Amino acid sequence: MRRIALLPHIFTTGNLFAGFFALVSALSGKITVASWAIFVAILCDILDGRLARLTASTTRFGMEYDSLCDMVSFGVAPGLLAYEFALKPYGRYGWLAAFVYVACTALRLARFNVEEPGNRAYFKGLPSPAAAGLVAATVIFLNQIGAVFPVKHLALVLMIYLVSFLMISPLPYPSFKVLRFRENQLTYLLPALILVFAVIALEPRITLFIVFVSYAAWPPLKVFVLRPLLAFLPGKFRKAPKCEGEI
Repeated sequence: MRRIALLPHIFTTGNLFAGFFALVSALSGKITVASWAIFVAILCDILDGRLARLTASTTRFGMEYDSLCDMVSFGVAPGLLAYEFALKPYGRYGWLAAFVYVACTALRLARFNVEEPGNRAYFKGLPSPAAAGLVAATVIFLNQIGAVFPVKHLALVLMIYLVSFLMISPLPYPSFKVLRFRENQLTYLLPALILVFAVIALEPRITLFIVFVSYAAWPPLKVFVLRPLLAFLPGKFRKAPKCEGEI
């Protein structure tokens, strides 16, 4: 019988714990706590995948367990968070909007599980952890700026439907799983990363929102805005950089 490494599953369980804690916190009215719990779940999800690859312990069981945990942490928890924060006053229309998000998360995870392995540098559609992070970051940002009705309600409704569409879309999103750098590149990369982390730590409530919005918006802007604009440029400027993951 094949041995299963325990450490990756511990972080997967941590992902589930953080997601369930986010649910309990949202239902208790602790909206900010629930939002940060989703970020903890994202961190655990990143670490369990990394550890599974480093220990060469990737199994079918681990993949299925991870997907089930992701459904709670990145599907149900953000949907309920958005509902409790801004959608509840809309009654059935509010919880239906939250349900659309949850259903699209389930579809996104199911598609990821059954599709044939493709270009590992790209995800097809917005990854569910990034979608959950965007919802949580939006809630934190709106709280930070003191948004009130109808701003926060309309912003969350729009965000929920846009994120739901992006998750099930075929747009290519960078995965960052196969990034490799030469030693001389690290000399410039590490100071840049330190600067990025310092900026995020300076005002995380705002910078995290900017980071997640930028990640979610770049592929749609590239495909639907930049590419049509390039068609109107002179011939020598028309050729866009080739991207293997593009649709």
